Amino acid sequence: MKKTDKIDRRHLRSIQTRAKLLEAGKTVFLENGFQQATISQIIKRAGVGYGTAYVHFEGKDDILVVLMEDVMAAFYRVAEAPFDPVTRNEATRIIERQATEFLKLAEKERHMLRVFEQAIGISDAARRTWQMIRERFIESIAKDIRSAQQAGLARELNPDIVARGWFFANEMYLFEIVREEQTESVETIARTLTAIYTGGLYPR
Repeated sequence: MKKTDKIDRRHLRSIQTRAKLLEAGKTVFLENGFQQATISQIIKRAGVGYGTAYVHFEGKDDILVVLMEDVMAAFYRVAEAPFDPVTRNEATRIIERQATEFLKLAEKERHMLRVFEQAIGISDAARRTWQMIRERFIESIAKDIRSAQQAGLARELNPDIVARGWFFANEMYLFEIVREEQTESVETIARTLTAIYTGGLYPR
């Protein structure tokens, strides 16, 4: 057997072990919540050795951070979709569609997002990761606002301030959906938020 074959097999086993730990972590977090879950439970569920597990992750916080990034990848695809409207009405339609898709993803990922919300309150790593996630969304929104301003569609308001306001409004409803506290449909929430946001940013 060639040395490269041994390296490739070792690399494959490493990838498989990491995947097992992540899948086990997801299961344990969903069953027990973040606070009650332990790294020992995750390792036992994954069926790997402790020494092997700690090569990949230092603890349950590290596992959760990767799971957070995996879940949020779908949200990023919505937020970072091309935004190049030619009219204000088209901009409003695109924004409402994005807001609806964003909040529908919150419904779909409700259980894992509930774990994330709990972790954000007690884990420094989770809190830092969520702050980075926030900033990525805000940066993407601000970029779209600047593009619309350059096209003469949007008011010359501070894009960073507007982007933060828009994101935080959606974030608030995201977690209401996660907790099943919302009193209106996702479509109604998205339509109303969009009307408020675009009413101020895109003059008629």
